Amino acid sequence: MAVPGDPPNGTPEGIGGGDDELRPDEYRSVVFDEDFVRAARLQEFSARERMGEHARAVRSRSIWSGGSPGRGTGTPGRGARQGMLLVLLIATAFAVAVYLGLRNPYVAPAGGEAEPLGSTVVPLTPSAAVPGGRPADLYARSPAADYRTGAAGITLPAVRRTHHFTESQVLAALSIAKDYLVQSSLDPDVLSGTATRPVRVLLDPGQLAQFDESMTTPSGDGRHAATGWLVRFDPQTAALADSRVRVSGTLAFEEISPEVLVVTTDHTFVYAVRGASGPPSGPDGASLFTVRRELRLRFDHEDLTARRAEVASSYAMAGPQDCAADPAGGFRPLLAGAGPTTVGPPVSDPYASGHPRRTAGLCGVMDPAATAENPSAEPPSAAPPSVQPPQSAEPARPGDGPAPVAGAQPPPPASVSPVR
Repeated sequence: MAVPGDPPNGTPEGIGGGDDELRPDEYRSVVFDEDFVRAARLQEFSARERMGEHARAVRSRSIWSGGSPGRGTGTPGRGARQGMLLVLLIATAFAVAVYLGLRNPYVAPAGGEAEPLGSTVVPLTPSAAVPGGRPADLYARSPAADYRTGAAGITLPAVRRTHHFTESQVLAALSIAKDYLVQSSLDPDVLSGTATRPVRVLLDPGQLAQFDESMTTPSGDGRHAATGWLVRFDPQTAALADSRVRVSGTLAFEEISPEVLVVTTDHTFVYAVRGASGPPSGPDGASLFTVRRELRLRFDHEDLTARRAEVASSYAMAGPQDCAADPAGGFRPLLAGAGPTTVGPPVSDPYASGHPRRTAGLCGVMDPAATAENPSAEPPSAAPPSVQPPQSAEPARPGDGPAPVAGAQPPPPASVSPVR
């Protein structure tokens, strides 16, 4: 029985017989459905599209030519336009990234550069013989009788957030400042001059070179005094007679810019010292040495994360000392029974070459009320009046105060007493 599509007279002889011969076995499993046709890379134009001039028989279905080209025009379709737009956007983004990378528009935040430390150390000379005694008795008869011992005397203020620093960041800055005071003013190894690392690890990396130079070659130039960074006694002169240092003072904080928080410290440290050479002195051989330290510490967000500080400025008054002694490398206390050995600070030659001591001529007279009263000595009021130290001639430098007027009488020395 003939089926639709067969020749009316049957299949001619000599011609392959049937669909089995026209389709090899390997194509039996292929189904030319609609999805298969749409997935083809090439698509045949319709008869109307092939009638156009220079028209091709097939068109490509890639993303560049699109699936819906112009009819008979060969222009890119919608898919092609989207592909080219995507490539253009990628190229533009890459060009912008390269341009910004070459320009390096990043600006370092304010306060990111560590400034060098500026320090001032003022020795205080006694107006009478230095009292001696047992450390406990000396403390009891001095203004430090009510001071706390060690780190307990460094108390933190009430913590609150600032405009750009959270409460936890402010607390971190105050804690770092306290750690710096403890390590630089109370650590026995630092006080004896045998260690500096406990202080160094708390400093901003930008100040490490200045700190190292101050420790190895201290100088009273206002930049490289070891005693501007820490409290250190000259190991050839004095040593601690009692490790229980008396401390009192305050901490305060202030935001000076969106990137910088400043902590200001003002503390008085009272040490019981004795002579460094020979065996320990007798029970009455100790004396008190007082150091008043005012520090200004700067913190940015990176410093708070790394738990470090930038010491911006340091001001210290320390006594009893000899005005002629240079305190830059270490303090040289006048021990029990000693008195002032000079009438004033060392002379300064304004014509000398080189870099003169910035602190030359800076010296104060210690208030007798600031020392422990020695019952065996005369009352301070009966002590002979101190000789006014002559003013040394030195060119005025920033931060040293006004220069003396030639021919004018120098004012009497001011009595300096650590605050309670």
